[in-house]
Amino acid sequence: MTLVEEVLVKSLGRVEYAPTLQAMRAFTAQRGEATPDEIWILEHPPVYTLGQAASAALKFETGIPLVKTDRGGDMTYHGPGQAVLYTLVDLARRGIKVKQFVRLLEQAVIDLLGPRAERRPGAPGVYVGGAKIAALGIRVARGRAYHGLALNVDMDLAPFSAIDPCGYPGLAVTQARDLGFTETAAQLGERVARIVVQHLDDA
Repeated sequence: MTLVEEVLVKSLGRVEYAPTLQAMRAFTAQRGEATPDEIWILEHPPVYTLGQAASAALKFETGIPLVKTDRGGDMTYHGPGQAVLYTLVDLARRGIKVKQFVRLLEQAVIDLLGPRAERRPGAPGVYVGGAKIAALGIRVARGRAYHGLALNVDMDLAPFSAIDPCGYPGLAVTQARDLGFTETAAQLGERVARIVVQHLDDA
């Protein structure tokens, strides 16, 4: 782990979703005014997560666990080969508004992927050729954000077919490998984290 401009970047490897969610909540509840912000880079075993806006269920049974969570957004899938960044950032201390923070996270992914990557109005996340490559969902408690973003890197995309990704029927998904990136999820996660840190410094 390294301390970079008051942001502690931690690589956690592959960790289960539920205890990681509990750890994020505990960190956010217990942090003080001087607690450094943290970014956790990790992968999850296969899991579907239901955000607060989720209203749909799985289209068919997959055997993959489904967990209700407290982030914004709808339903998504996490699995090995996806770089997940949990961004534990004191927005109030940095003077960053929630929508500004969402755009900051999107921009970090766009900066990584290049000009093919883009936003879609009213649909948080990052897209390439109309297909979603990164999902975003955050929660803010007392001005402090947790959850973050998930970037598809080199993974089995089949489980996405059991859901409407982020609530959009028929939404295609893609991944960095199909764009020519050869790095692992951990390596690209580290690169995105460094870009996020830079944008936080510039905000």
